[in-house]
Amino acid sequence: MNQPSHPITLAVPPEPTDHSEGAEHARVTVVEYGDFECPNCKVAAPTPKLLLDRFPSKIRFIFRHFPLEEAHPHALLAAEASEAAAAQGRFWQMHDLLFQNQAHLKPSDLRRYAAELGLDLVRYAAEMDDHIYLQKVREHIDGARRSHIRATPAFFVNGVIHDVSFGMQGLHDAVTAALHRAG
Repeated sequence: MNQPSHPITLAVPPEPTDHSEGAEHARVTVVEYGDFECPNCKVAAPTPKLLLDRFPSKIRFIFRHFPLEEAHPHALLAAEASEAAAAQGRFWQMHDLLFQNQAHLKPSDLRRYAAELGLDLVRYAAEMDDHIYLQKVREHIDGARRSHIRATPAFFVNGVIHDVSFGMQGLHDAVTAALHRAG
């Protein structure tokens, strides 16, 4: 007899230090583990904004890092660059720039994006040289592994993973169903 399959659940619940958009006390929370060099993540990148527009004040979106270093050699440094931008209040702008310029994620490119965003470049360079955000990125990676994630993007709706391998409509449907259940 087959064992019942249990859904994969989010090992690390939302935290105050997460990068989030939307209502803080929303009825539905969507958490993405993503990789700035992953082509599928780039395709999925507009979806959270569409969901936030479709369900204003009803959902919260959180982005966490899961750079697949073996396949994407620039993803880890890009994640660090996004954290350096976050420290200067520009995480989402850097997030968008990194996905828009996914084929150009070398250190010189990342510095150019920091300049485009008007970041303090002396601070940015010092933080990147010292890898002061590497620990945070590694904590996200650990959380993804503890959540049994192997590929990106990985989306959780209210703590339960949702397969998006056949397109993002499934995520929209999962959010709609979760909102319906939440009343």
